Amino acid sequence: MIVAGVMSGTSADGIDVALVRIQGRGFRSRLELLAHYQFPYPSEVRRAVLSAMNARSAGVADLAQLNFLLGSLYADAVRAAQRRAGLECELVGCHGQTLYHQGTAKLYFGRRITCTWQTGESAVIAARVGVPVVSDFRPGDMAAGGKGAPLVPFLDYVLYRHRRYGRIVQNLGGIGNLTAIPPRAAPEEVIAFDTGPGNMVIDAVTEHLFGKPYDRNGRLAARGEPIERVLREVLRQPFFRQKPPKTAGREQFGREFVREFLRLCRRADKNDMVATATALTARAIGIAIRRFVLPIVDSSEAKPARFRELVASGGGTKNTTLIRMIREELAPLKMRVRTSDDFGLPSEAKEATAFALLAYQTWRRLPSNVPSATGAQRPAILGKISYA
Repeated sequence: MIVAGVMSGTSADGIDVALVRIQGRGFRSRLELLAHYQFPYPSEVRRAVLSAMNARSAGVADLAQLNFLLGSLYADAVRAAQRRAGLECELVGCHGQTLYHQGTAKLYFGRRITCTWQTGESAVIAARVGVPVVSDFRPGDMAAGGKGAPLVPFLDYVLYRHRRYGRIVQNLGGIGNLTAIPPRAAPEEVIAFDTGPGNMVIDAVTEHLFGKPYDRNGRLAARGEPIERVLREVLRQPFFRQKPPKTAGREQFGREFVREFLRLCRRADKNDMVATATALTARAIGIAIRRFVLPIVDSSEAKPARFRELVASGGGTKNTTLIRMIREELAPLKMRVRTSDDFGLPSEAKEATAFALLAYQTWRRLPSNVPSATGAQRPAILGKISYA
C-alpha cells in the first residue's frame, strides 16, 4: 500500500509529505520511501499558526477557519506530491498542526483532564485527494492513560532496533525528543520522551535578534560562544529534572520562555545568544541521556557503552553547529552521532514517514502507540478515519 504521510511541526514552517510503500504488519512492517517533498507555509499562514499557538485566547471563528484552511493546504500538498512523483496514494496519514498539547492532567471544572489539539480538517483532505485520511493520532493514546506523545517511537523501533547494541534516536524538530532502544529490546523496553527545545528556541532567538526565521547551517552560533551562566540558570528549570514519560511544546518553550531567556542574556553579543540557545538544545539532550536513559536501561549492568550510536533526524540536522555541540556533549559516553540519512531515510522526511506508518497500522486495525514511551496503560489503535 502507498501511504502519504503529512507532517507540520511545532516550528510551523510548512508541510512535509512523504510517499511511502508499506507492507507487513505491526513491528515487522517494511517501509520504502518513494518520494518526499516540502511545501512552505505562506508567510501570513505561518503568522496565523504561530499566533494561535501562543494566544491566551482566540476567536472561535478564526480557529474554525484556520482548521479548514490547513485542511485545504494539506490536500494541495498531497496532490502536488503525487503529481511530482507520478504516484497515487491509497491512504493519507495527517498529523495536523499542533496548537495546544497538555499531556499532564490539570483541574478543569473540578475534573483532572489531559487534552490536545491538532488542527487541519481531515474531511477536506479526504474529499479533495479522494482517499481515506487517518488523523488526530494523539487522543487515542491519551484516552488510554498516556501523554499522547511521543508517537514516533513506533517508527524508531521498526527501523533502528539492533541485536548487538543500543541506539538512541534523537529528533531535532521544534521540540527535541528521543527514543532509546536497548540491544535486543522488546517494544515494552523502549524508553522515549521529550528532551526539551529542539529548534524552537534557536529559531525564536534568531528571528528576534537578526530578523531571520532560523540560523542557516548554524552560522550565527558558530561565531559566538555559549553563555555558561545563562545555561546554568535555564537548566535548573523543573522540566529538565522531571522524570519521563514527559512531553513539551510551546507551552514550556514558547514565547514566554524566550522572553525570559533573552532577559537572562541581557546585553550579550547577539551571536553569543544564538550560540547559547543552540547549546541549550545539546545540553538538554546530554542531561536527558545521563539522567533518564543510562541509569534506567543499564541499571542491571551499568554499561553505558551498550548505547553506541545516536541517530539524529529532523530539521536540526542541517544545523552543523548544533550537531557539533551534540557530538561534544556525547563524546565522554563514547557515543557516535549519525543521522537518519545514513540509514536511507532523509532527516527531514522522518516524521512524515512516521505518520504514514501510523496511519497504515490504524487502517489495519492495529495499535501503534508504545506504552512505555507515552505512559499509556495499554496499546491503542490511534487516529480517526475520514472517508472520501
